[in-house]
Amino acid sequence: MNFSDIRLIATDMDGTLLNSQHEVHETFYPIFRKLKERDIVFVAASGRQYYNLTKTLDPIKDEVIFAAENGSYVVFQDQEIHVQATDSGIVHELIRISKDIPDTYPIICGKKKAYVQDSRPEFIDHLKLYFERFEIVDDLLKIEDDQFLKFTLCDLAGSEINSYPHYKQFSEQLQVKVSGPIWLDISDKKANKGRAMEVIQQKFGISPEQTMVFGDYLNDLEMLQKAHYSYAMANAHPEVKKIARFIAKSNDENGVVEVLSELQD
Repeated sequence: MNFSDIRLIATDMDGTLLNSQHEVHETFYPIFRKLKERDIVFVAASGRQYYNLTKTLDPIKDEVIFAAENGSYVVFQDQEIHVQATDSGIVHELIRISKDIPDTYPIICGKKKAYVQDSRPEFIDHLKLYFERFEIVDDLLKIEDDQFLKFTLCDLAGSEINSYPHYKQFSEQLQVKVSGPIWLDISDKKANKGRAMEVIQQKFGISPEQTMVFGDYLNDLEMLQKAHYSYAMANAHPEVKKIARFIAKSNDENGVVEVLSELQD
């Protein structure tokens, strides 16, 4: 393939750029440096919190655009490019529903920090992987003075079979995304990685034909549709593989870096 016209590359993080230990492979950074020499815009698009993403990619945090919280919060060099918050009343309704679902832990993903009610270690261990700033509160329904970017459930019984059926009724009015085996993300209808890609493409004057993206789960579907060079990982959800034009090796085989290295040839 002819990659000479690529001007924008976006990648999901967990299950995509990061391996199963949630690590960036050491070979990524030299490849990234070569991409920057070609003035290619690089986007880390993830369900993770912004502050967690900047820590994960700390060596290059000032050179990467972060589309955090599934694209509802887009930041470059500490400057907000796009914010798509979710109405607090809707979030409160989602919280109330969660109280009747076993083995789930609700999270309000605010712009300042995340808010949770439960401090059980089996939950907090998962939370700390994706959220750098969080607060344990007495009542999620009383959180004020923050913008709600996303409502998330950590579902230790399996998000696709346990919690998603309770929320799929909202799919017409909200983004309801199974974003990982134990994660369910719900946000404003206009908040998704695809919309974040549109905002970035418009800002930098880049077309879908000049765009390459990588993803592995259902919260990546809209983003894959905004790029001609759309890659599903070998470990991706079957629905993601249906949408993508190409397949990369798995995240544990360093599939993203392998494809990016072809841009240097």
